[in-house]
Amino acid sequence: MKKVFKVLRYLFLLMVVVAGVVWWYSRTSNPWNAKCIGDISAPWGYTRVEGRYAEFMRSLPLKKKGSKVQYYTGGDARYQWLSAGVIDLPMLSNAEQCADMTMRLRTEYLFSQGRYSDIHFQNVNGNRLQYHGGGSRKALEKFLRKAYGCCSTFSVSRETEPRKISEVQPGDVLVYTARKPESVGHAMIVVDVARKGKKVAIMCAEGNTPAREQHIVRNLNPLSNPWFFFDGGESTLWVSVFHFNKDELRHY
Repeated sequence: MKKVFKVLRYLFLLMVVVAGVVWWYSRTSNPWNAKCIGDISAPWGYTRVEGRYAEFMRSLPLKKKGSKVQYYTGGDARYQWLSAGVIDLPMLSNAEQCADMTMRLRTEYLFSQGRYSDIHFQNVNGNRLQYHGGGSRKALEKFLRKAYGCCSTFSVSRETEPRKISEVQPGDVLVYTARKPESVGHAMIVVDVARKGKKVAIMCAEGNTPAREQHIVRNLNPLSNPWFFFDGGESTLWVSVFHFNKDELRHY
């Protein structure tokens, strides 16, 4: 019996060591040293969805292993532990925060497809902001800086429609507006989706306030990072430390 307890003790210690190694490895930014989002493996048994938007999102480049999220104004951002990897896309202004980042990626996708007339947003007053600059990169960035100054989580939420988590697609937005007078809203964008039967796994990216680099959202469970798993019937969608009501998964 003593030998059995001794073996069990060693097995327990081994499990603790392995768990510690996994945790330490996963807390590093881009521990896979992936060059782009698509280089990160899909969850075991899951198959990634197909489509042009999905391909665009997976092509987004990542900074090398260990890179830290930077503020627009310079320096390491707070809450590095919320980031699983930094997206290598230069920021355009100090106003490029959470909702603005989702608008940025949508715009970059449409611009890459030559769909210039589809680049438009509602401002907080409900007025339409239409892009008219064609293939000019300079005009595009000028348009985005203007949009950042008059759009918000409120306007993004208002101009989008709810989508069931079971039907989630890359490019969908998780967004909530201020839930209390003294609070603020938040938004993130779905950058990858994989499915296994009726189950779905999503990878998300976010910006934040003060303005900082876009980054993949970390799953605090190192065995799941950076994927978040849903059965399709959830009334609350937990993504890292943020929670969204089921009608706060939205699409344009």
